[in-house]
Amino acid sequence: MAAVAALYGEFKQLGVEVLAVSTDSRFVHKIWQEQELSKMVSGGVPFPMLSDPGGKIGMVYGVYDEAAGVDIRGRFIIDPDFVIRAMEVLTPEVGRNPDELIRQIKAFQHVRATGEVTPSGWQPGQVTLKPGPDLVGRVWEVWKP
Repeated sequence: MAAVAALYGEFKQLGVEVLAVSTDSRFVHKIWQEQELSKMVSGGVPFPMLSDPGGKIGMVYGVYDEAAGVDIRGRFIIDPDFVIRAMEVLTPEVGRNPDELIRQIKAFQHVRATGEVTPSGWQPGQVTLKPGPDLVGRVWEVWKP
């Protein structure tokens, strides 16, 4: 969360709303914000930290671990039509990559705006693909990894 908070300005420039959700209470969030997050990122986490007691939200997104009573760490990219476009769920031992999250958001925004598709590892300004019958069997002519 601190890594996302450090890049929050970039998320806002992209028009993205960031929310954090956990089974922790709002009181735990308050202490965590004051005692740890604010020491990692100036001012702490600038986006809402939502409490999911009982894991109802986590169940909907498939990340609630009922035996442990916690939401497993994950991230979701949800488009303006409220469709989940991407998700990543990792155990706590491996951190997520906010730069990759931003890259994916830019790719989804490009696809939504243009109808083109982005190949693996695409960065803004790189070659995109225009789906259609003319591309079938000829991707190799357009895209070189």
